[in-house]
Amino acid sequence: MKQQTLGATIAALRKERGMTQLELANQMGVTDKAVSKWERDLSFPDAASLPKLAETLGVSVDELMQGGPAEPAPGQAPAAEAARLVPLILRGVALAMGVAVTVLSALRQLDTEAAFPMLGLGLACLAAAQLGRQEP
Repeated sequence: MKQQTLGATIAALRKERGMTQLELANQMGVTDKAVSKWERDLSFPDAASLPKLAETLGVSVDELMQGGPAEPAPGQAPAAEAARLVPLILRGVALAMGVAVTVLSALRQLDTEAAFPMLGLGLACLAAAQLGRQEP
């Protein structure tokens, strides 16, 4: 949704719900003239009434004040972004474990008993990243 004024947001949300200005006014305990002024940005709802207005219009106060529901990043839905990042993070952890074991072993700061859990964690992360790439 494009950024818009509070009044335009109120009007759009009211119309989406099939409400008239009078119906919204009755639910809010104000006159239809007050709602008309809100929608034309000639006045604004009282700050204390914003939670009730948001609830009546079926949005959060944040969405109401920001001009509607938040949009995902251009070209990516949040789920798609997570699906891309999780395997990348898992492979990064696996690489970090391998490098840590190699360096610490070379410096003689890590014994075999301590190295196995680190390598196991790295392998588990690689396996999880690979499983995430499998098609159902």
